[in-house]
Amino acid sequence: MRILSIGEAMVELGQSDQPGLWRLGIAGDTLNTAWYLRRLLGADWQVDYLSRVGQGAFSQQMVDFLASEGIGTAHVGRDPDREIGLYAISLEDGERSFAYWRDTSAAKRLADDPAVLDAALDGAAVAYFSGITVAILPPQGRANLLAALSHARAAGTQVVFDPNLRPRLWADAATMRQGISDAAAGADLVLPSFDDESSHFGDADPQATVARYLALGAGQVVVKNGGGPIRFGGAEGSGLIDELAPETPVDSTAAGDSFNAGYLAAHLSGADCATAIAAGHGLSRKVIRHRGALVAEAL
Repeated sequence: MRILSIGEAMVELGQSDQPGLWRLGIAGDTLNTAWYLRRLLGADWQVDYLSRVGQGAFSQQMVDFLASEGIGTAHVGRDPDREIGLYAISLEDGERSFAYWRDTSAAKRLADDPAVLDAALDGAAVAYFSGITVAILPPQGRANLLAALSHARAAGTQVVFDPNLRPRLWADAATMRQGISDAAAGADLVLPSFDDESSHFGDADPQATVARYLALGAGQVVVKNGGGPIRFGGAEGSGLIDELAPETPVDSTAAGDSFNAGYLAAHLSGADCATAIAAGHGLSRKVIRHRGALVAEAL
């Protein structure tokens, strides 16, 4: 059984405990989820990553890192003209802000070739992507990706989408809302965050978020809520999980990415929606107690 995670991985600069020094790593929203999934799922699951990088040393470091972590790299393309992107994380009271250098990232071309997408998705049990994945693509690449996912879904692949709204990556708010809606309409599972949905879609409460994505065509919706009660609904049942232990974050980086991994790993192991939500929340709580996106101590 195989999971294909699709998106952009970048060089990450994070603050260290020593002033003036920064830690270098490899991360990115869909890569973070793939990294946690690889540790949570058994050996009968293969976790692959689909992206595009350059041919330089930092790009090679990303490929080597994936391989060393047990994540398949056969679908990481090489670009002769572009390189891997870079971002830096700044923290204040546990909340993060980012500075990005990604305008010429090779990952923007990851969906240029429909044949490459079809080959990567062929036989995948699960395809996972995010709003960042579609945001970085040019219009034709975005159309190519959604078409390939639609074909894969028709062939039996479960499509999972985290809207992960990042307005700065889109031309304007209307284009963002349309792009996110188009992607969610073809997904079996949508994993939005209520604070984003409230800010950019005007949802009054998590139930409104559930209803909107279901109306678009999503099969199941689970609304993350910053540690608060989690509302879910769709083909697998509906309800509210409101007894989730809170956590004061040291670093909220990858809170949602790790939740998604914990939820998916439990779901793919046969857990119902409520149990999978508890698993996702439990992992996310552990991750945000530490600095950085990939926290081995959480596992």
